[in-house]
Amino acid sequence: MIALEHVTKVYPTGHGPRTVLNDINFRLEKGQKIGVLGRNGAGKSTLIRILSSVEPPTSGRVIKDMRISWPLAFGGGFQGSLTGMDNMRFICRVYGADMAYVRDFVEDFSELGGFLKEPLKRYSSGMRARLAFAISMAIEFDCFLIDEVIDVGDSRFTEKCQYELFEKRKDRAMILVSHNANLVRKHCENACVLEGGIMHQFANMDTAYNFYNPSRLHR
Repeated sequence: MIALEHVTKVYPTGHGPRTVLNDINFRLEKGQKIGVLGRNGAGKSTLIRILSSVEPPTSGRVIKDMRISWPLAFGGGFQGSLTGMDNMRFICRVYGADMAYVRDFVEDFSELGGFLKEPLKRYSSGMRARLAFAISMAIEFDCFLIDEVIDVGDSRFTEKCQYELFEKRKDRAMILVSHNANLVRKHCENACVLEGGIMHQFANMDTAYNFYNPSRLHR
């Protein structure tokens, strides 16, 4: 189970405090797949950082008894001066994962070849995304945190990523955060909508989809 209880996030600005998330309540059970829809500025990125423990809420509680991934294809936590292999080794120590297994999986899946022995500062953003996604697939998580579309290469590689996640790991819980309602509808059982830092929750996907429809929001 993952739960947010009365979570609020406020950032100080030059014009006074800005509330990005306001009294968010959210619950995810084992194996459940929930979408979080929201447009730019709705608070999606802040929600992701709180869920992945990158930063704490200003108030409220985050309760987790499932192991949750970092945002898939997000390589922002890597050390640029270390090689791909060294970053992999460090992550394996943090998560208690078997380095030999992870190395073999990542070498095969990422298709990065000799670049795994190069410092990450020489990687393109796409190469970083491939490495991050491959490592996250090699480590056993109970819940995957998916930020927007998994688009980490050409269409063939993207399809490979989506099969690895949505088919081979379809028994896992997932939180898919996106502005793309069709993507959420395809992969999730239900959805909530973030709008102006407020989370709207619904009994079913159709109600959430209709609420989020642009024609409704921009009338």
